[in-house]
Amino acid sequence: MSSINSPVLTDPIQTWNSRYDRDDYIFGTEPNHYLLKYKAYFKAGMSALAVADGEGRNSVWLAKQGLITSAFDISCIGVEKARQLARAENVEVNFSVADCQSWDWDAQKFDIIAAIFIQFADPVMRKKLFSQMIGALNSGGIIILQGYTPKQLEYKTGGPGLIDHLYTEDLLRKEFSDLEFINLSVYDAELKESTQHAGMSALIGMAAKKQ
Repeated sequence: MSSINSPVLTDPIQTWNSRYDRDDYIFGTEPNHYLLKYKAYFKAGMSALAVADGEGRNSVWLAKQGLITSAFDISCIGVEKARQLARAENVEVNFSVADCQSWDWDAQKFDIIAAIFIQFADPVMRKKLFSQMIGALNSGGIIILQGYTPKQLEYKTGGPGLIDHLYTEDLLRKEFSDLEFINLSVYDAELKESTQHAGMSALIGMAAKKQ
């Protein structure tokens, strides 16, 4: 799952199933550009989790790097397309249809957690989700996160369109204060992630390590 300009979703399962129910991949099949920057941190055999990964572009790429990868998303249609992408790329990913509440955060610890445009989460859900992600990290594990900042409301080239769902540097520093920041950067860049993340965008990226 990712985020598209929209009001709060009253039926997120139906909404995302409807969005993914088409032949093409609405965010493309290439991994997120910020995630790509941390390839040097990945070693074959590490465990990875892609949070709300929709049609699988990030989880499949992680698996191609030799990581033992799991991913979940609320949309059964998105997950089926992710499975098709994994088969096409000849990799294995442990896909699950689940939301952030039903995913079993205690089942496994991960070396890498990728959280790319998970801005469907309102402030209450977000706080719990960030805490669950930290708890699911191994010692020495890394969270790689990308999202939109409030300036994105000017660009309108993707994202939830709700200021409470957007990230600031202060917010991430507070929520991930127990981690060691490898990078935390606010920047503008032109995204070319198929039709849904396309154009100049106000972005924030974070890579943070658990001690």
